[in-house]
Amino acid sequence: MAFIQIEKVLSGEMTGKEVSLRGWIYRKRDQKKLVFIMLRDSTGVVQLACKGIDEAATATMESSIEVKGVVKEDGRAPGGYEIGVSELKIVGLADTFPLTKDLSEEYTRDTRHLWIRSQKLVKIFKIRAEVIKAVHAFYKEKGFIEVQPPLFTGNACEGSTTLFEVKYFGEDAYLSQTGQLYFEALIQSLEKIYTVAPSFRAEKSRTRRHLTEFWHQEMEAAWMGFDELLKMEEEFVLYIVNHVLKNCKKELDELERDTKELEELKIPFLRVPYKQAMEKLGKSDEDTITDKDIKDLSEKLENKPFFLMAYPRKKKVFYMKPDPENPDVVLASDLIVPRAGEIIGGSERISDLKELEESMKLFGLDTKDYEWYLDLRRYGTVPHSGFGMGIDRMVMWLAGAEHIMDTLPFPRTVTRFKP
Repeated sequence: MAFIQIEKVLSGEMTGKEVSLRGWIYRKRDQKKLVFIMLRDSTGVVQLACKGIDEAATATMESSIEVKGVVKEDGRAPGGYEIGVSELKIVGLADTFPLTKDLSEEYTRDTRHLWIRSQKLVKIFKIRAEVIKAVHAFYKEKGFIEVQPPLFTGNACEGSTTLFEVKYFGEDAYLSQTGQLYFEALIQSLEKIYTVAPSFRAEKSRTRRHLTEFWHQEMEAAWMGFDELLKMEEEFVLYIVNHVLKNCKKELDELERDTKELEELKIPFLRVPYKQAMEKLGKSDEDTITDKDIKDLSEKLENKPFFLMAYPRKKKVFYMKPDPENPDVVLASDLIVPRAGEIIGGSERISDLKELEESMKLFGLDTKDYEWYLDLRRYGTVPHSGFGMGIDRMVMWLAGAEHIMDTLPFPRTVTRFKP
């Protein structure tokens, strides 16, 4: 028995033909002499009409089954096609399925291993897969080389207050927040590199856009200045957006995502200095910008993507290069998009040894802990830049997801690390 997938039935090419399918019972409706089953597989959902099939009456929600029948066009059926079943075999009879309508978010997260079968999440996961496919395609076109950073590290990069500390054979180590420091070593041989890897941050944020384990797309390039970096970020985002619009139209439509803002996306993006942004918010540039501030600022800027840049130096991290024209700010930016907030953070790095040592002291770091990193400036330093993109937030924006926990199968947050 040669099985086909449901998408082939829904394409119309199998109309009038006998087909064999296998999948899971998504919905079931019993009538006196007829049982209607909505069968799902990874490609879609199709209606089965089961007349005189005893197994159809026995099968339960989420049971896995194999069926054979003839495809006919039927405008009343979801998807426009129905299969008149002649044979049905129960492969895995399911117990009473615990998930029904109107469940709390907390319950669905406790039963995530079952909730990931929901059609909404399936569509978002497919969009996620296309985002990652677009990432690899973009960097391949640009001549970048993929690398894999370590996930155990002995050095802090983004800040010591958000590190997950672990014991590493009796020594202190940390789960990686970013592979950036290692990438800065690799560019002196490979020049242009990128990765897709998990990162870990022990942030106690409980917002709808924070995870403690997230998927990070990072790049680093030798000989690249800040302006070139911004241009590359713009091209990168536009590339991903266009890829998703082209390859995920069905999923976006079924999620009822209004794609107008994506279709009208144009570069260059607006560039807003931190000081100017705080003035718009009625705050001082000495203040720290909050998630609410980002949301308010985005609304003031008509919910269009924008670079928040020219941050005060003390609000960023030690490796970011000060602006030669204004050393009080750094050549760094965060790309902000509607609802998801910051999706990319990047900067030109300090390439001069003395300047880097002074920056470390300014940030209270012991240079002895970073000798290997300082070696990169001692032996053949070059101007270089890089950025990191949160894949989960990118998916959240593109799919119109309400919560970042919907963008990946098993999310990890400050309150959740099961199942």
